[in-house]
Amino acid sequence: MAASETELMLKGYGLTTAELFYRMPDYRHVLNSFIWQDYDLAPDYPRLFKFIEFWQEKIEGPLHSVRFAHRKLISPGEWRHVKGEFYLN
Repeated sequence: MAASETELMLKGYGLTTAELFYRMPDYRHVLNSFIWQDYDLAPDYPRLFKFIEFWQEKIEGPLHSVRFAHRKLISPGEWRHVKGEFYLN
């Protein structure tokens, strides 16, 4: 069963966004871009590198370059368990 986004964030995953620049198979002088986004673990980025390997094996357009950004959405200091609430009028 796939983990929810919140479960992934609590396990240390962050949102990784990559822009892949690739050449058209028939027009090598034309560069296109493709945006990929998933939750991944820094600094190894296993999901990103798995996608890049998939691209190189299955997609005809050769990669020119890849740039990416990673953002941890929940850090340990931001998440806490609340046992009660107090209301002030």
